[in-house]
Amino acid sequence: MTPTEHSLIDSAKVFIAPLDAEKAEAALARVLEKDGAADGALAALLRDRPKARDLLLGVLGSSTYLTDLALRDPARLARIVACDPAQRIEALIEETRNIEAQDEAELMRRLRLTKQEAALVIALADLAKVWDMPEATRALTRIADATLSAAIRFTLRAAALAGKIELADQRDPERGSGWIFLGMGKGGAFELNYSSDIDLIVFFDRSRARLAEPSEDVDFFVRLTKRIVRIMSERTVDGYVFRTDLRLRPDPGATPIAIPLEAALSYYESMGQNWERAAYIKARPVAGDIFAGEQFLQELAPFVWRKYFDFAAIADVHSIKRQIHAHKGHGKIAVVGHNIKLGRGGIREIEFFVQTQQLITGGRDRRLRGRSTLAMLDQLVESGWVAREARDDLREAYLFLRDVEHRIQMVADEQKHTLPDTEDGVAVIGAMMGFAGYADFAAALLKRLDVVQSHYAKLFESAPQLTSSAGNLVFTGDDDDPGTIETLANMGFANPKTVTATIRGWHFGRYAATRSTIARERLTELTPILLEAIAATENADAAFLAFDRLISKLPAGVQLFSLLVSQPRLLKLLAAITGAAPKLAETISRRPRVLDALMEPAFFETVPTQSELEQRLAAQFAEARSYEDALDRARIFGQEQKFLIGVRILTGSVSVTEAGFAYTRLAETLIARLFARVCEEFAKTHGTIDGGACAVVAMGKLGGCEMTAASDLDLMLLYDADPLAESQGAGRPISTQQYYGRLTQRLISALSAPTAEGLLYEVDFRLRPSGNSGPLAVSLAAFSDYQAHEAWTWEHMALTRARVVAGPEPFTQRVEAAIQVALTRPRDAQKLKDDVLSMRRRIEKEKGSTSPWEVKQVPGGLIDIEFIAQYLMLLHGPQHPELFSTNATVALQRVKDAGFLDAGAAEALAEASKLYQGLTQLLRLAIDDAFCPADAPRGLTELLLRVGDAPDLSNLEALLADTQKRTREIFTSVVGEVAERPVSA
Repeated sequence: MTPTEHSLIDSAKVFIAPLDAEKAEAALARVLEKDGAADGALAALLRDRPKARDLLLGVLGSSTYLTDLALRDPARLARIVACDPAQRIEALIEETRNIEAQDEAELMRRLRLTKQEAALVIALADLAKVWDMPEATRALTRIADATLSAAIRFTLRAAALAGKIELADQRDPERGSGWIFLGMGKGGAFELNYSSDIDLIVFFDRSRARLAEPSEDVDFFVRLTKRIVRIMSERTVDGYVFRTDLRLRPDPGATPIAIPLEAALSYYESMGQNWERAAYIKARPVAGDIFAGEQFLQELAPFVWRKYFDFAAIADVHSIKRQIHAHKGHGKIAVVGHNIKLGRGGIREIEFFVQTQQLITGGRDRRLRGRSTLAMLDQLVESGWVAREARDDLREAYLFLRDVEHRIQMVADEQKHTLPDTEDGVAVIGAMMGFAGYADFAAALLKRLDVVQSHYAKLFESAPQLTSSAGNLVFTGDDDDPGTIETLANMGFANPKTVTATIRGWHFGRYAATRSTIARERLTELTPILLEAIAATENADAAFLAFDRLISKLPAGVQLFSLLVSQPRLLKLLAAITGAAPKLAETISRRPRVLDALMEPAFFETVPTQSELEQRLAAQFAEARSYEDALDRARIFGQEQKFLIGVRILTGSVSVTEAGFAYTRLAETLIARLFARVCEEFAKTHGTIDGGACAVVAMGKLGGCEMTAASDLDLMLLYDADPLAESQGAGRPISTQQYYGRLTQRLISALSAPTAEGLLYEVDFRLRPSGNSGPLAVSLAAFSDYQAHEAWTWEHMALTRARVVAGPEPFTQRVEAAIQVALTRPRDAQKLKDDVLSMRRRIEKEKGSTSPWEVKQVPGGLIDIEFIAQYLMLLHGPQHPELFSTNATVALQRVKDAGFLDAGAAEALAEASKLYQGLTQLLRLAIDDAFCPADAPRGLTELLLRVGDAPDLSNLEALLADTQKRTREIFTSVVGEVAERPVSA
């Protein structure tokens, strides 16, 4: 094969000396073996041109990827070495333009073969320095444009054949199609690196696209775009063409991958961010409807290029691309493992040096609106913004570093920017750059990095300092800054890469709370002190993720971020909340206004009374526009008040007992108000039952005034009315039983159905007579009869916690009296004891736990205490009705005072109950799952230790074990032995 004029081999200026000659010879031998099985074109070329052998030994000895491409087609490699690389790239582009594939598989294969050959041409021309870096990146970008365009033409023709779209020009389907592909970043600037993704934003113009079903345009263009991504990115036996990234579009987490043009313009005009202005500096229509794309960019120009660019906006650009730190006095740059793109003195600093000044001045100077980094660096000199010496230094460094970047990627076709983590690995990159060894290359690299760092630092000497006292904090681009990773690790974050990726998402405006410029500026200012506050919780990662969940759900962020910047005390409290009780933080994200209450001086000193809660909820209901609005307001009120109780628990401003009563008062207030509203609304549809009355009875934790943040509502509804009556006054009459049954269903829905404002409570009606097999609403007469003749002992035990929480006073008194009658009926003492023991054994068998942290179910836990109280009340209550109390602690005090329980035992049970209730309050407030000491957030651990007055968890666990042992001993002495034994029928 005779080389052409300007052939690659004749134009080569650099021949890589492989570090491992044996490996290089073996690689070339494999290629020649494959060549020999074909026509031997490569062997013939090497005989004619011995320099070609030297060229290939250096290339194949350095890159497994290029060796693989050579092995795929040695004859192709021979043609490339013998041809003019510029002519070959032009030919490939022309061939791609003329592809007329019969099907998608054929198209995908031909595009991949084009990419393979282009990758070989460009790599060899680059490594041999036939081309300089701009020529290589321009060739890569043009191949990307051509292959993308071919995929679009094929896809449009297929859609036209299917009758989905009418093309303006059958010969040139892209023209007039209204389908716009903007190349962003390096692709837009003709600066693609060797293994680069192509960053695209896809729009469509409804006024230009002629669709058969215009109403389905979004779905149509999304399907077509997905097909393009598959054609370009899917890996086959022939590799891939280019990986595509569509995430630079407006709000990528919430928008389709193809966006209507008017929606995009509306977004940029109303919500566009400074980082997006920076991104659009390099934007270029690369394929599809080029004319429509150019028109769009012209229309968008005022958004990108502002005539006036204030300091706050400039600071925001700084914060997005890099939270500025000049790296002065922060040690030497390590060559091994250094990130050439994002590391100190790297490519990003040069690009940002240029890009930021373009944004600042491009609105007034149109000459600074270009896409090319080097061309704009020259223009900054011409416009008087940059000294020639700085330009020369940065230009030389940029070319050098981009060459290094290409060689890192050529080794294995990986989109990476980090030097190998060994000196031998770095030496391979150095050899590909033409250096003799590691030391020479390292010295040359460090020289460039230091020069870039020096100029970059000077540019931003007056920029706002956005660092932590713990070290540098950099959140920029797509990759991590090593110094920031180190700083975060030193602060106590176990997964610093998660932190950096998340914060980049904040600054890129990926949450609603961070989409406004001022919100991002406040968050930028807040970030260092926020991280320090979160790190102080000593469970930094969990607290940070909880804070991220918080802001991810915020509808807007300015209010919260500004408040936290101005109120360090509140920031520390919020960090404590996210560290100790992530569940509470979710309320803040839904209702950020709850933080206002925390700023009131009296907040931590007082707890709202029942009367105050009723007044506040009544005011909310008075403003409700509809029944549904009232349900939403109830949920807002309930969630906010639960949050405020939770904060008081965390800060210790309410005791455990007070917390249980506070949650209970809140639930009673909501039940009473909602029950009244439900009855009123129900009457509009079904009228009323003449002479009828009903009441809501609380059971379980609600009845016992021991509710926690996670408690559900154990309820029953009792009524009294003529069983043969029918409703009257509205709608079709229904029977008494139907009326109260449906009313109960409506109440359950009002309390538990999720609405747009979330959940209020889970509701359980299974403690009613006959449980799930009985009617939902029970008449008072049926209730009394059931309790007298059918109820099991365990049902009477549950009834000891029953009390009316809503209903008319006269009927309430009748219900309370009926409950009292049921509880004070004379009992067989032995049967009572046997039944209580049988029930305890059953629960222990089915739900028991050996973990001391399961304070409810564990032997000697809360259930034992509750059963002791209930047993003693049922045993002695018939003669002493004053013993009854729905609260177990109060009941134990009463039976002790009456002489039915030893004072020492009563005191031990009271202390145990206080400990268990305190731990339960905190655990239900903070976590959903079973408590695991090893995984416990430090903030939660400290709160648990405070409840148990213990120095550490091992001591607290020992205290629990002792308490549970003592409680079980008391249970055994009072009620009997729980150990398994046959139970008579």
